[in-house]
Amino acid sequence: MADDKMTYEDPVAILTRLPFAHRGLHTNNGEVPENSLLAFTWAINQGYAIELDVQLSADGKVMVFHDENLFSMTGIDKKLADTDSAELRKLSLLNSGQGIPYLEEVLSLTAGQVPLLIEIKNEGRVGKLEKTLLAVLKKYSGPFAIQSFNPLTVGYFKKMAPEIIRGQLSGSFDEENLPVYKKFFLKYLLLNFISCPRFVAYENGCMPGWLAFLLKRRKIPLLVWTVRSQEETERLPAYIDNIIFELFSAKIPFRKTAQK
Repeated sequence: MADDKMTYEDPVAILTRLPFAHRGLHTNNGEVPENSLLAFTWAINQGYAIELDVQLSADGKVMVFHDENLFSMTGIDKKLADTDSAELRKLSLLNSGQGIPYLEEVLSLTAGQVPLLIEIKNEGRVGKLEKTLLAVLKKYSGPFAIQSFNPLTVGYFKKMAPEIIRGQLSGSFDEENLPVYKKFFLKYLLLNFISCPRFVAYENGCMPGWLAFLLKRRKIPLLVWTVRSQEETERLPAYIDNIIFELFSAKIPFRKTAQK
């Protein structure tokens, strides 16, 4: 899709050239489920970059799936982390016939055509998932970046693979069952000294203006999640560099100034 090959050394281009389709270009009627090969195919065909989520199965395979529990997408009340990949592969996403993909399958499908933004779902001990993911990503030559809400996860990539573009996810954490002090540290990016992110992706409408000002002073690209209409897009502050969107057709590029 992209004629101009993007590299690790060009993070702004990877992060801002195309809007990121949240969990692929999925639909809300279940016909094209989120984080499915079909949703990723649709995103590629429409010229969008792709955001996706990864977790580790019980037998140590990197699977593309968002929720901790399988129930909402498959009807099976079981944690993905407690399930072997062979069992996961038998499940259908929203009865669509689409299955839970291995990350390797997604990388083979995208094959460098559009940038990928890989969210690492890890609220526990850092190490096994990150190490396994890194081994997979080292075989991939297309443009990508990783991100996580967990500063220790992002910090792992800073230490073990500093050439990979890494981002810190954040937001209000209003719905999260976390101690107040943890919410405070995460919301105001006070653990960025651990993660040293090269970009920040923040919850739509929740970033304090003063925090955005400080980040922009440091020339750190800012993404916003999750935008769900063109009207929302047009109301975004000028300091936002790109969007992670779903359920509408975002403009390409997100802003005229995004294409350098």
